[in-house]
Amino acid sequence: MKTILISLGVISMFYFTSCGSAEEHEKEEETNFLVTNPIIMDTTFLKEYVCQIHSIQHIEVRALERGYLQKIFVDEGQTVKEGQLMFRIMPMLYQAEAHRAKAEADFAEIEYKNTKALADQNIVSQNELAMAKANYQKAKAQLEIAQVHLGFTEIRAPFTGMMDRFQVRQGSLLDEGDLLTSLSDNKSMWVYFNVPEAEYLNYRKKHGTDEHAKVTLMMANGEIFNQEGIIETIEADFNNETGNIAFRASFPNPDGLLRHGETGNILLTTQINDALIIPQKTTFEILDKRYVYVIDKDNIVRSRNITIGQEIEHLYVITHGLKEGDKILLDGLRKVKVNEKIKYTYVKPAKAISGLDVYAE
Repeated sequence: MKTILISLGVISMFYFTSCGSAEEHEKEEETNFLVTNPIIMDTTFLKEYVCQIHSIQHIEVRALERGYLQKIFVDEGQTVKEGQLMFRIMPMLYQAEAHRAKAEADFAEIEYKNTKALADQNIVSQNELAMAKANYQKAKAQLEIAQVHLGFTEIRAPFTGMMDRFQVRQGSLLDEGDLLTSLSDNKSMWVYFNVPEAEYLNYRKKHGTDEHAKVTLMMANGEIFNQEGIIETIEADFNNETGNIAFRASFPNPDGLLRHGETGNILLTTQINDALIIPQKTTFEILDKRYVYVIDKDNIVRSRNITIGQEIEHLYVITHGLKEGDKILLDGLRKVKVNEKIKYTYVKPAKAISGLDVYAE
């Protein structure tokens, strides 16, 4: 019995000694942190801008004359060809006016020809001939006006495009200028987006006045539009309220996927040379300010406020607060305290960011 108790005691001492050694070893491993440096490199990133999509031509189709809408020849959402008849306003009154004007013009022509024959024989004076000629020209002008008014009763497509919703129905009584529908030419789209002043200056510095940058369009469903766009123009003035200026990019739209009034995001590739870059995971936030833990020459943890110039996927471009040689804590930010001395393993910056799924060059 005594032998058994001694054996149990030895086993217990070995067990607790082993557990204690394992816990100490585990604790030692937990306190061995990873540390890296900021890295200076050239990088590109995609800057997003909210945009509005417009047809290259988008017009309102309005009634040019007063009358009843006699016939609608097209349908909402239909593509119409240039010159295609879309609406007809009841033309009977204008037809009658055209017939009357034609008769008056014919009468004036006959009168002019008779007067000219008499004038050639010196039977009537040249003044009478001039009066007859003037009456004939006036009658022809009245006929042309009547024909124009008659033409206004047939409303045709001024260009090939897509019909919008009807604002009237067949049989409606129209006044001159009433809105019938809208027509959009969607073969090419103009995409407008606003750029802050500083980014506008950077763009002009890089591209000058002649070079046009290529851009990508992210549609409202998060998918990338299958055509590449080009920035064609920049508006003349800044908006004093927002401090932005409007850019316009042009996108071909061969499949007609884009429609007037859509929204999306323009993706503009921007390059930063000699950027000071750190992983986002090395930072933490206190009261809307961003910090990193810097390890000094004595391996003491210090917190330092930093200024972020640009956010890239998984990375930050730092403008103030760090320099290339600073050692910053890469992991275990919640396990350390300021002024605490730590043990660490150094990781090269390129290796630290290599697994962050980021495009950089």
